[in-house]
Amino acid sequence: MSNDVGVELEGTTFSVYLFVAKEGKPVGPRDVMRGAHLSSPSVAYRHLQKLEDSGLLKKNEYGEYSLKKKMKVNGYHWIGRHLLPNAMFYFYFFLGLFIAESVVLAIHYAVETYEFKVFFALGLSITGIAMILFLKEGLSLNKKIEKTPVRSQDE
Repeated sequence: MSNDVGVELEGTTFSVYLFVAKEGKPVGPRDVMRGAHLSSPSVAYRHLQKLEDSGLLKKNEYGEYSLKKKMKVNGYHWIGRHLLPNAMFYFYFFLGLFIAESVVLAIHYAVETYEFKVFFALGLSITGIAMILFLKEGLSLNKKIEKTPVRSQDE
């Protein structure tokens, strides 16, 4: 996973970062331990420190950490506090195209020729297939980011 501050995050550190980003409020090591399924608060603290040192998190006066900077993740976009795969954007584009094509076909169905109907049916099928493929890929990438490997041992 790459970002604009030159830090590579993977494994548990990336899981901790995602947890803090999705919480949207300051969290302590015990919150992170429970939320990221870590073995102890000290493991959570170590990963929080690593993220603070990289400039992605900031620590407040109560010892809680909050998001300082959202990192860029290849193949994903941030929508609020959620990370959405790029494939889902393509799915929504093709869904809109599919709806527009369906409306055009419905409006012109009674007055157009057989060739026109066949042409639009072919267009609808191609758009529908693309839409389904991007949806499948987007959901698969979404599951992948939600199930980022989290090890319960100290790394």
